[in-house]
Amino acid sequence: MTTDDMTTDEAPGGRAVIGIMQGRMLPPFEGRFQAFPAGQWEREFPLAADAGLDCIEWIYEVPNEHANPLGSEAGIMAIRRCVKETGVTVRSICADYYMVRRLVAPDGTVDKDALAHLTGLIGRARMVGARHIVLPFVDSSRLATPKEVAGAAAALTTAAPAAADAGIELHLETDLPPAAFAGLLERIGHPMVRANYDIGNSASLGYEPAEELRALAPWLGSIHVKDRLHGGGTVPLGTGSADFPTCFRGFRAAGYDRHYILQAARGEAGDEVAWARANRRFVETRLAEAAAEA
Repeated sequence: MTTDDMTTDEAPGGRAVIGIMQGRMLPPFEGRFQAFPAGQWEREFPLAADAGLDCIEWIYEVPNEHANPLGSEAGIMAIRRCVKETGVTVRSICADYYMVRRLVAPDGTVDKDALAHLTGLIGRARMVGARHIVLPFVDSSRLATPKEVAGAAAALTTAAPAAADAGIELHLETDLPPAAFAGLLERIGHPMVRANYDIGNSASLGYEPAEELRALAPWLGSIHVKDRLHGGGTVPLGTGSADFPTCFRGFRAAGYDRHYILQAARGEAGDEVAWARANRRFVETRLAEAAAEA
């Protein structure tokens, strides 16, 4: 299987590509809601295929970094073997690593070691056939001050040429208000640096999705499908504050034709395949409704 085979925008039959965040096809690893499942990651590929999913968004984080196959040539070959055997691809990487080892210090200084690490991760992402890396600037790594925003702009401007050389986009996930987020992307001004839109996080923050998507449309690169309560935590899809009809209309209006990653609330342990299948159908229904309204 070639890199091109693993990165087409459509699934067989022209349907939308829907995937899932790594670890969600297994019970919580180390009791954490989201984690790289060290020693168990291979099990998820056939389970995702059974749930009718097309891809897995890989997690690269500080815990168990030594066990993450993205860190070695042998591990990357093992990932590619799972892709070939199951047809479930790795189109994206969620780099939670930089929530701990931040690219930007609180005073706005760019961490050169972290930036060099990101350059290495960009190369490994290409080797597994990924299209983009999500960089979370939320929670412990949020951009809370103008200095941090300026630092992020400097870091991403520096990283963008390496990303372009590898054909790997860098997608920023932030909690910035729409105009400020768009301003950051405009400031960076590079086609390989785009926005990740997390439906649930935006709902929790109380942002109006139509306004957000109008502001971010030129840079919209990837979508995390999640539901959260306003000011609260993650809940099953359709039970929180997320305005899914408006979001999916907005995705369509923006011309978004890339894949969707399920990052939804967990169901009962041991019932992950059925839960993922139900969440996939939820997305398919919202896509169909948005298409019917167009």
